[in-house]
Amino acid sequence: MSVKVETLEKNMAKLTIEVPAAEVESAMQAVYLRRKSRIDVPGFRKGKAPRHMVEKLYGRGIFLEDAVNDVMPSAYEKAAKESGLEIVSRPEIGFEQVEPGKDLIFTAEVAVKPEVTLGEYKGLSVPKTEVNVTEEDVVADIKREQEKNAVLNSVERPVQNGDQTTIDFEGFMDGVAFEGGKGEDYPLTIGSNAFIPGFEEQLVGAEIGKEVEVNVTFPENYHSEDLAGKPAVFKVTVKDIKEKELPELDDEFASEVSEFETLAEYKEDVKKKLEERKAANAKSIKENAAVDAAIANASMEIPDAMLETQAQNLVDEFAAGMRRQGLSMEQYLQYSGNTEDSMIEQMKPRALKQIKTRLVLEAVAKAENIQISEEDTEAELKKMAENYKMELDEIKKLMDESQIKAMQEDLAVQKAIDLLAETAVETEKKEEETAAE
Repeated sequence: MSVKVETLEKNMAKLTIEVPAAEVESAMQAVYLRRKSRIDVPGFRKGKAPRHMVEKLYGRGIFLEDAVNDVMPSAYEKAAKESGLEIVSRPEIGFEQVEPGKDLIFTAEVAVKPEVTLGEYKGLSVPKTEVNVTEEDVVADIKREQEKNAVLNSVERPVQNGDQTTIDFEGFMDGVAFEGGKGEDYPLTIGSNAFIPGFEEQLVGAEIGKEVEVNVTFPENYHSEDLAGKPAVFKVTVKDIKEKELPELDDEFASEVSEFETLAEYKEDVKKKLEERKAANAKSIKENAAVDAAIANASMEIPDAMLETQAQNLVDEFAAGMRRQGLSMEQYLQYSGNTEDSMIEQMKPRALKQIKTRLVLEAVAKAENIQISEEDTEAELKKMAENYKMELDEIKKLMDESQIKAMQEDLAVQKAIDLLAETAVETEKKEEETAAE
């Protein structure tokens, strides 16, 4: 196999790859052996016809397409490695010669990792984030815990705001029931805004077992075009009403929801944890602001193919998340009215931010000669072992050389983030900015 590299504009390159005819011939023979049991040739039992007879009947290229598909991935992988390029996109394949008995010649246009010209990246000005925890913050956090520990009691009175109800309903437009507008034993918390605007408010005062009519208008942006912007009447019957009974905020409550015996101790612990969370959040905000400022001061030319590949990767990650929830990508696209192409376009701003962030941080790590020591690597492997509840030796056996290298690159990027944040100068927000927020 041989490869010729041609540099193109805008951080693109073209690889011309030649695969020897003998290798293509071997692949064609392998395809023949794989497929011969399914091929009919007059005068021969199924699967017994020699290859030259199959090719005489169906043409010499009958096995060529599959053979090319078999040899091309490994040929491209070898060529990419041999080229010495830092390829950052999926290849766009073209063919120059595909004939039986001749060398296979194909091309692969790829994006190459762009060079980054850094501007100022140390001592950058970033907004200061306050980390004060107020008494109101503590009270709000405790009230959330109080809500989680509330008890639901069935009541016989009319519906009030905040009640958890069980309802039957059916929707009508111009007196005709519409598809998808019916539900039975549906749980609905009044005031949750889970239904169409105006629906829940009209149930306040409804009594158990008595049908009420609820008049609503579907939002203009409603997902069903048949219903969007149109008025409807729902006939609703409340079957059950439960009200929330909150526990008393006292020492008994504190001992039940925490490791502390008194409410005062519990409050102190809540305050401490809020301070830790706010400090971590402020650190993250400072890091992000410093990185954004460094990106703004840097210059680079991102090839379209690199952006397209990263956006496609994000869509693939989204699809994997959907599958974990039991929904295929095809089902999601059908329900959402999206297409894969439109999702790729939607992902591009996020993809561009990710690309620029990584490139700038790698450039900072290089400029600062940030090195990852054996101790750094060992510490990270130990952390991974703890997270996965595995022995350190087990983790080491699972990690090959390329994975270790990728992990070290990530560690260097994190050290670059730390450097930008540590050297950044926090400034108070202007009064008008604060007021706008």
